[in-house]
Amino acid sequence: MEQPVEMNTLSQILEKLRQKGLDNEIKMTDHGKMQGVGLNKIYKPEDLTIIKTYRFEGDSDPGDNSVLYLLEDNEGQIGYIIDAYGMYSSHEGTGFDDFLKKIPTADRDMQELFK
Repeated sequence: MEQPVEMNTLSQILEKLRQKGLDNEIKMTDHGKMQGVGLNKIYKPEDLTIIKTYRFEGDSDPGDNSVLYLLEDNEGQIGYIIDAYGMYSSHEGTGFDDFLKKIPTADRDMQELFK
């Protein structure tokens, strides 16, 4: 049986998502709404489930710390939210964090997705 390739970097995971056609980024708009960029949808926290969280730490620069949230919407579409974490977050105020805290989680084994 072939062993899965371990993915250690943000770019490796994003490339794998792109190859699978799952590179649907979800971003917070200037108006405080979460929007699927490629899907052109506006989401509420209850429309999404966090299915996997990946954290990446920069070797020499704390500003390189980032987190990738892999999400599934209520229609089965896979997407992601990416952000720096800690004091380097690219979102001001508490709106982004409050939104994320309201999204239910269901940590899944992603082997099937990344075959």
